[in-house]
Amino acid sequence: MKPFETMHGVNFYCSIVALLCAINFHAVFAREVEVQSVILRLIDEAEIPAQQAGVLTTIDVHEGQQVVQGALLAQVDDQLARTAERTAEIELEAARDKAANDVGLRYATKAHQVAKAELQRSEESNKRSPKTVSQSQIDVEQLAVEKTSLEREQAELDTALEQFQVLLHEQQLEAARLQITQRQLRAPFAGSVVEVYVRAAEWVEPGEQVLRMVAIDRLKAEGFVPVEQVGPQLAGSPVRLAPYAGDQFQSTTPEAEISGKVVFVSPEMDPITKQVRIWAEIDNAAQRLRPGQRVQMWVKTSAPDVP
Repeated sequence: MKPFETMHGVNFYCSIVALLCAINFHAVFAREVEVQSVILRLIDEAEIPAQQAGVLTTIDVHEGQQVVQGALLAQVDDQLARTAERTAEIELEAARDKAANDVGLRYATKAHQVAKAELQRSEESNKRSPKTVSQSQIDVEQLAVEKTSLEREQAELDTALEQFQVLLHEQQLEAARLQITQRQLRAPFAGSVVEVYVRAAEWVEPGEQVLRMVAIDRLKAEGFVPVEQVGPQLAGSPVRLAPYAGDQFQSTTPEAEISGKVVFVSPEMDPITKQVRIWAEIDNAAQRLRPGQRVQMWVKTSAPDVP
């Protein structure tokens, strides 16, 4: 056999081996785990309660309406709360004006300076001419200095207390505004209003459910996997779904594939079925799926099966 033909045969053999290795590598390191009994469930759902007692003045939404996060859903009467807010605003403004007024402190400081100056002049006069100013007068002036010093300290303390009064009235205003906010029922997330339990003009109590909201742009696909197929690589793995069509699964093309990601793998195993509960978050922005729907789900992993 010619050297060229020998080398050509070796190269061909190496190519076949490399191809088989690649196929075997893909079979070993890329697989899908089928998840059993998968049901789609809601991730975002909320019963919207009243936080304060009162008459429900308005309901601004209806069942089936789409709302954005923070949208006003309903309103409890807030007339008293708004009156309290206006009162708190006036009291805060008065407290700020009082705290900014430093006349008392400036007067006490000036009076102390004058008293010290008078005492100093009297003492200097006695140094030049002894007994020019009596000791009784010196004592009175000394007392005036001490008195004005204490008055200045009191004025400084009063100024500090007035600043605390400002803080107190700021908190009272914040509390009054919170009372208004708690009478507004707002959407905690973007979604749909699916139930309205009360009507306008009805009385509601704190904790009473007023509306129910759901969002289906994200869903939870929850199911079970045999424990021997659960490994540390499972969390975070991508998944694909196929919904049921009657009693059969619909086949999906790569273009129409519904995808998601495993976000939870239970640390517990069912002692009877030897299965572990997992759930994946599914992007349902196109709203092709519904909560409660049965689907087939496969988890794409990158590790070989556990023997």
